[in-house]
Amino acid sequence: MKSSNIWLIGAGAMAVDYVKVLTAMDATVTIIGRREESALRMQEKCGLPVFTGGLDSFLATNPAMPDAAIVAVGVEGLASVAKRLLGAGVKRVLLEKPGALHYSELLALYEQAQSSKAEVVIGYNRRMYAAVLAAQKMIEEDGGVQSMHFEFTEWGHVIEGLSKAPGVKEAWLLGNSTHVIDLAFYLGGNPVELHALNSGSLSWHPTSAVFAGSGRTDRGVLFSYQANWDAPGRWGVEVLTRHRRFIFRPMEALQIMKRGSVAIETVAIDDVEEKAFKPGLYRQVEKFLAKDADIGLCSLEEQLGKWPIYEKIAGYNCTDGIVA
Repeated sequence: MKSSNIWLIGAGAMAVDYVKVLTAMDATVTIIGRREESALRMQEKCGLPVFTGGLDSFLATNPAMPDAAIVAVGVEGLASVAKRLLGAGVKRVLLEKPGALHYSELLALYEQAQSSKAEVVIGYNRRMYAAVLAAQKMIEEDGGVQSMHFEFTEWGHVIEGLSKAPGVKEAWLLGNSTHVIDLAFYLGGNPVELHALNSGSLSWHPTSAVFAGSGRTDRGVLFSYQANWDAPGRWGVEVLTRHRRFIFRPMEALQIMKRGSVAIETVAIDDVEEKAFKPGLYRQVEKFLAKDADIGLCSLEEQLGKWPIYEKIAGYNCTDGIVA
């Protein structure tokens, strides 16, 4: 892969992870942040200068256009930053999940990308886990997925104390839990039928606290899910084929149960990169920079299609008129 000139928007923890990957790839990285405090922390961790003052101030310097940009700001600012980049002439953007806080923002970004002939993809790095890649090969050997179950329980007692921008915690399923849900549907197909139930409420997430549901995907895969944000639990995905049950719990690891046995075996995976970098991130950036986004990365169009599903699972009232 040839060296690339990359703009990285953001100076938080996720941006630091991206810098580690980009540096290992010998990319030329320009880091653009807003606040002096976060910029200084990033400079100390990465040893690279950070332009402060925000994207608009940076663009006012009339910089040469990059090969691509990566947006790793807070959920509330993702769509607006990506739109500003497209408006400035950037043609390729890797946008952290979920891409926006509202459907209308994502739709506007999609329309701008179409008119600008630009490419924007959403960063769901768990699709690129070594465990997932290993499972995909075995799933294909077994003839495909037959059914699956996933759990996206969040630690409500921890999230309650987090400081986030208005609206972010209220839409937590979109901004965080979709890591799990996206991976399940990535492996088993997109839902064409969905029966969703939810109940309860939390001080920071008044819409719902307990979730359960089931459905069928466009590959004929039956699925079920549950989560309880007011009880103990953890993320997990289980995918079943005719011969094996694939267990991602924790999601970075792969365990299998074989037909005719109840023994659970740990599968050895090639996780050298995942010990050096945030799991899945190196492969995600590698595919993006190699313009291999059609294999495994989430497009804006795909995310728009799944958004109503996420809203329905969460029980959100979709102000954009998408979910009844």
